[in-house]
Amino acid sequence: MRTATLRRSLVALFAAAISFGAITQVHAETLRIGYQKYGTLVLLKANGALEKRLAAKGIDVKWTEFPGGPQLLEGLNVGSVDFGTTGETPPVFAQAAGADLLYVAFEPPAPTSEAILVAKDSPINSVAELKGKKVALNKGSNVHYLLVRALQEAGLNYSDIQPVYLPPADARAAFERGSVDAWVIWDPFQAAAEQQLQARTLVDGRGLVSNHQFYLATRSYAEQHPEVVEALVEEIRAIGEWVKANNDAATAQVAPLLGLSADITRLAVQRQSYGAQLITPEVVEAQQKIADTFTALKLIPKQLAISDVVWHAPATKVAQH
Repeated sequence: MRTATLRRSLVALFAAAISFGAITQVHAETLRIGYQKYGTLVLLKANGALEKRLAAKGIDVKWTEFPGGPQLLEGLNVGSVDFGTTGETPPVFAQAAGADLLYVAFEPPAPTSEAILVAKDSPINSVAELKGKKVALNKGSNVHYLLVRALQEAGLNYSDIQPVYLPPADARAAFERGSVDAWVIWDPFQAAAEQQLQARTLVDGRGLVSNHQFYLATRSYAEQHPEVVEALVEEIRAIGEWVKANNDAATAQVAPLLGLSADITRLAVQRQSYGAQLITPEVVEAQQKIADTFTALKLIPKQLAISDVVWHAPATKVAQH
């Protein structure tokens, strides 16, 4: 009798424990991060330090991969992710489309990690020779602004070329087939095309664009969870400092995740910039110039104020470095 009573007590205790665990799980908060095939967030995901730090606060981390910045910010706009990273142009298009996002932080300039490429045997040797040609790019991505600036420098208008809007995988296929004359692309796709296809660089971002990487959050998440956003910036900065000091180790970690050779991955790692900082007035001014450029081209429908969508940390813990 005593044994049966003990068994029933244990069963009840076990059921209660399961029930409590289920309740805890239901109430556990989740930070949803959008990332792209390559970048500091890939290293942060592989590192696991963020998960450990946030687990102490009862916060889970869910990662979702996107093919490009515009697609990632669409995910942020519809509420499927809370935080993510893109190049400098996608946030401009997203803000113009009414996305309620905030710029949180940025990486230093990395102008060589995006370029206009042509096939190794292409007769095209200058940006000016792109007049009337088909140029593949991911619409609204960082390379969109590079293309605009390169054309301006060559004395061409955007209307002088035939833009072919394709995501990276489709653009590479079109580039390999020869159905487009040039491809504007970023790393690691850029490095892969250079080494696997011997693609030639017409021009990269040097002297034309900064090519900042930005970290963005939904306004609601940033305002409701400033301490999590601060933790994110600190961990992103920390992993960036580690990469700067450990290029080979970072390459070895990232290459299998990308499915690329160590040589290709190392080139992309070396061209990227590291050292996340909170948004500065100078960066706001640079973003405003990009927004004004696309407004003038009528590629976005209205004037934007970048300063309206910048997150300001409530604490002093995340200082400028």
